[in-house]
Amino acid sequence: MTQDIREQVRARYALAAVQGSGDAGCCGGGCGPSDVVVDERFGASLYDEQDAAAVPAEALAASLGCGNPLMVAELREGERVLDLGSGGGIDVLLSARRVGPTGFAYGVDMTDEMLDLARANAAKAGATNAEFRKGTIEDLPLDDASVDVVISNCVVNLSPDKPAVLAEAFRVLVPGGRFGISDVVAEDHLTPEQRAERGSYVGCIAGALSRAEYLDGLAAAGFVDAEVQFTHAVADGMHGAIVRARKPEPEES
Repeated sequence: MTQDIREQVRARYALAAVQGSGDAGCCGGGCGPSDVVVDERFGASLYDEQDAAAVPAEALAASLGCGNPLMVAELREGERVLDLGSGGGIDVLLSARRVGPTGFAYGVDMTDEMLDLARANAAKAGATNAEFRKGTIEDLPLDDASVDVVISNCVVNLSPDKPAVLAEAFRVLVPGGRFGISDVVAEDHLTPEQRAERGSYVGCIAGALSRAEYLDGLAAAGFVDAEVQFTHAVADGMHGAIVRARKPEPEES
């Protein structure tokens, strides 16, 4: 089952990369049942004009997310940033600009077609402080305590093993590091079956955690100061959300 879900996600995002448009993608791109109304603000429209103008058009077109994680994470100059499920590279390229030449931005994606697109976009943007690595977000190809910030844009909900994702994010963060992502989150009263009725797994709906499940999962991984803030509705009882947490310093443990 886990491998089936991962392959469905990989195949759909490969199609999005090849076609070069968010309309071919998943979140808000018609992957769910036709009678489910998904908020139209998925994708490129969630970036302001300044950010949109700062990256290649291909990177913007391939944005399939449900928010703008750069606004969530409050990136600072000199920081090392990791984007989980980096897709066409928009958030990595924008992060690289935010952290400047003394910082660095990594992207991890499992889809070869998306990695090819992201690397081409990085070359077009002249980004020398960005790197894209192949891997899954459940088994990140980075060393322990190697980044200051973990971001992600509507990808964690797609994982069939979310505890592994949160544990890996915790592992690669330095003590005091920040977890700041955009994701789809369900209201607590919705059962997994009810979430599945509202949209498909690859459509960023069926696999979404509830707010309580997210907070419990972050705590289980070791994070502190966790919060989940709904931002906009994407289906009945389902929301785009900001998810934040922090890896404690050793003296806090």
